[in-house]
Amino acid sequence: MSIAGIQIPDTAMTREITERVRDTASPLLFHHSSRVYYFAALAGRRLGLKYDAELLYCGCMFHDMGLTHAHSSDCCRFEVDGANAARDFLQQQRIDERDIERVWTAIALHTTPGIPEHMHPLIALLTAGVETDVLGLHHDALAAGERDAVVAAHPRGEHFKEAIIQAFHDGIRHKPQTTFGNVKADVIADKDPAFRPGNFCSLIRQSGWPS
Repeated sequence: MSIAGIQIPDTAMTREITERVRDTASPLLFHHSSRVYYFAALAGRRLGLKYDAELLYCGCMFHDMGLTHAHSSDCCRFEVDGANAARDFLQQQRIDERDIERVWTAIALHTTPGIPEHMHPLIALLTAGVETDVLGLHHDALAAGERDAVVAAHPRGEHFKEAIIQAFHDGIRHKPQTTFGNVKADVIADKDPAFRPGNFCSLIRQSGWPS
């Protein structure tokens, strides 16, 4: 099925990915991950970037698997858990190790702004897709018809912003030690009492997306 001129490659691997994520993740995360793929691919088309669509689909669909009970460890960041799940799957598919490393890196870095956009298109595009769906970034580069087509196929549902924040909380609350963040923000806050770091949840709630 083509959505906004973008298709998921019709291969045995992508069909297995779809089935596995649908069976493992909540509908909220399944539809979010699907939208991330379409927004990532639309960005790739707009920017004229070359990438493997199968691998991009894998990265996008597995990027939040670390929030699921089946793939959540007690010690690793959820991004690493998702990256490890994707790596295990791709190794079973006998994918080249260099490609597996790119998918792993794309998932591991998707919540680390300012770095992925300087890396391989697969890595940059996955983060761009996440930023579009969760934070409302890059909207000005999307035609309204493209955005509406993606959301019609994979609805955000009511109160998506609060629901996705809750999904994050549910997926990581048992391992708060893994949320250690940007060292530079800690340093500035220590030396400048007036500094107020950016807040992820506030950015979601203030984004241009409805609910």
